[in-house]
Amino acid sequence: MGVVAALVRSAFLVNAVYAESGREFGVTPQQGQLLCVLMARPYGMGELGATLRLAKSSLTGLVDRTERNGLVRREPDPRDTRAVRVALTERGDELAGEFYAETCRRIEDLPAALDPADRDMLAHLLGRIVRDNEVPVVFVEADASNGPRTPRGG
Repeated sequence: MGVVAALVRSAFLVNAVYAESGREFGVTPQQGQLLCVLMARPYGMGELGATLRLAKSSLTGLVDRTERNGLVRREPDPRDTRAVRVALTERGDELAGEFYAETCRRIEDLPAALDPADRDMLAHLLGRIVRDNEVPVVFVEADASNGPRTPRGG
């Protein structure tokens, strides 16, 4: 299999994991991604759109639907009175943690047949692709001892 097919099919595989986890927790894959991004901190709408690579109208709809479900809230931006930030509600924070843990578990299982050296090589190569293409942080990296944390370098 060539690199293009492998990357595209891998993306479909990860998207399927988000969809499975989302069905279990009653959220869409996009809402799950939003919750995972907001685990780190509240985001302004512009920054959130750039991070999730969504157009303003798509992001507004996503935030509206997620807000109606009681998982996020809009709050004033302390640095700009004209802007709002999106933050997790208490319920959203709890659901995000559960969704995140289950999604990590499922993604961790994907390369289970690889030996540790191959898993490390896969992580290294994918990490290079992510960094070289300046992909924003959209998923915190799990630390087995302490739960979610901000990723090293992306």
